[in-house]
Amino acid sequence: MGFYFFDLFQILFLLVFGLAVGILLVSLIRGARQWNKNNQSPRLTVSARVVAKRADVSRRRNLDSDHMAHTSSYTTYYVTFEVESGDRLELTMDGSQYGLLVEGDRGNLTFQGTRYLGFQRT
Repeated sequence: MGFYFFDLFQILFLLVFGLAVGILLVSLIRGARQWNKNNQSPRLTVSARVVAKRADVSRRRNLDSDHMAHTSSYTTYYVTFEVESGDRLELTMDGSQYGLLVEGDRGNLTFQGTRYLGFQRT
């Protein structure tokens, strides 16, 4: 009975480890594909209007070497733009750029694939 339990534990451990490595690899491959696709896309500047803004805050709790808990948070900023054709495009950007935009702003949006490059008010 003892050897059977140990073998079952090893199998489950390897399955969970393999699943974690697989998820990490898929994430890395998707990120590399998106980066490459953005690099291959043309830089476009189009007339657009800011229609929505949102921020997604995620929190992580870490333990340091003294077993003290530290909480850190990360914010991802999203802005939805509407172009003249009526199509909408949601782009991520850093907080300093996000803070400069207001819903209703009109101007020229510059982007490359899914990469935000700038917005110039008109």
